Amino acid sequence: MGAGAHPLYRHGDSAVHRMPAETKIVCLLAFVLAVVATPRELFWPYPLYGMIVAVAWWAARIPLRWALPRMLIEVPFVVLAVLLPFADGEERIDVAGLSLSVTGLYAAWAIVAKGTLGIAASLTVAATTPAAELPAALSRLRVPAVMTSVLVLMIRYIDLLTAEAARMRIARISRGDSPRALHQAGALAKGVGALFLRSYERGERVHIAMLSRGFDGHTPDLAAVGAPPPARRTQWAVALLPAAAAAAVAAAAWVVP
Repeated sequence: MGAGAHPLYRHGDSAVHRMPAETKIVCLLAFVLAVVATPRELFWPYPLYGMIVAVAWWAARIPLRWALPRMLIEVPFVVLAVLLPFADGEERIDVAGLSLSVTGLYAAWAIVAKGTLGIAASLTVAATTPAAELPAALSRLRVPAVMTSVLVLMIRYIDLLTAEAARMRIARISRGDSPRALHQAGALAKGVGALFLRSYERGERVHIAMLSRGFDGHTPDLAAVGAPPPARRTQWAVALLPAAAAAAVAAAAWVVP
């Protein structure tokens, strides 16, 4: 990873990029909680949440052509949501000749709507927050040091594991493997298992290297080691505006039917 970046980081100099990382993490958590707390039987709050995300993308200068392909990670959940209306349910409704469960329809809608908003909000934070800022931000938010260290190491080695998986794929193809052939599924499964074992062994080597350099199991206060200054009150107030707007929408959803 170069310059403390990660695969989802988008280099920029917007107001959102300049916000301290801890403010964006808290804003993301509050926004997701507001979306999750919204009744699934209501439809009008979700376009408002979408507008909040769209404004954040505009402020962060994140174009749709960059963000939409990276949101395809939710496709498996969408496939699950499509199957829910066909599940059993006491109340059913006929749609285009199909008998669908009303409960399943609401559940499918909730998965797609809330999942899409959560992924979009998370992508906003990921696209504007370098990995180098995460340790100090999590430390300031009183996240346990062990969890912070695990997260930082995981982000650090994502690129390395991705590159190793790509090299293994090239090696299989050069030896006659056809990735699209069904009979090669066994070779693919063995490759995934080998990658897992290599990752586990690498983790052991990293841990031994840390111990040999004096690591005693206690992580230092990462917020005080070469970290940017903490967020000011004005920065907290500005950064939490999207979360406040989402909380207002969620509260109105419980009051206004």
